[in-house]
Amino acid sequence: MSTSVLILVVLASLGLIFGFILAFANRKFAIEVNPLIHIVEDVLPKGQCGACGYAGCMAYAEAVVLNPDVAPNLCIPGKEPVAKAVAELTGKTAAAVEPRVAQVKCAGSNEKAVRGYDYAGVDDCVAANLLFGGPKSCKYGCLGLGTCVRNCPFDAMTMSPAGLPVIDPDKCTGCGKCETVCPKKVIAMLPLGAHVRVNCNSRDKGPVARKACTAACIGCSLCVRECPYGAVKVENNLAVVDSAICREQCSDAKCLAKCPTKAIRPAVLGIVPGTEDQASVEAACPSCVKSTAAAG
Repeated sequence: MSTSVLILVVLASLGLIFGFILAFANRKFAIEVNPLIHIVEDVLPKGQCGACGYAGCMAYAEAVVLNPDVAPNLCIPGKEPVAKAVAELTGKTAAAVEPRVAQVKCAGSNEKAVRGYDYAGVDDCVAANLLFGGPKSCKYGCLGLGTCVRNCPFDAMTMSPAGLPVIDPDKCTGCGKCETVCPKKVIAMLPLGAHVRVNCNSRDKGPVARKACTAACIGCSLCVRECPYGAVKVENNLAVVDSAICREQCSDAKCLAKCPTKAIRPAVLGIVPGTEDQASVEAACPSCVKSTAAAG
């Protein structure tokens, strides 16, 4: 028998031996998986966004099936239908899930925001932020390099020519992935049905903020004084709106008319922040029409 044939015979024999050993070990030490885990996973939207607090849909499915303390409504993208389905499969009770959508808290477009320098580095917001906080003079504003768009697992975001991301409300699941990756924390989740939103993220004092961006909130508190329901307040030089109070009690958003920089605008979805015109408001926020017309 030639050496080459002998080598082949030996290798084949070793392969068979190790194959039998692995097959025996697989049967001997196999861990039985609860089939309900895969059934629950099939119900989930497979975005792998991590909004539930677990590393992907499979991890959450395993946790919600095996751990009685894990709630069935943690899948934010799945919203109420998925929560109910998971609850039925696991025999748990699902609390109501409030629908939400991503909001870009910045209207500092290429025309409105002042640039401190020209950036020619890596096309990524995180990388740009490492260089003196990015090229914009406002160190709280959107950098416009699309990191959020590239990380959206549901293709619900696009970059506009104005240099700001636009969220598609029909595709956005409110998973919060874009909120997590934004180094400026410009993106936040907004409850559906909110009347108004603040298109600014700056904590600078009024004169500084206005010098960096013509669309900035200057913390003047005029909106606070105009709101009869206490839904608006100023924190760290920035207007903050309590969407729950605004949605439940306000039918005439008077705060819109008094904002000198138009930083507070109707919560119109699917357009560039700061471009909320009359037609957009009439379509998305009828209760805001009167106030918006007064605001000009």
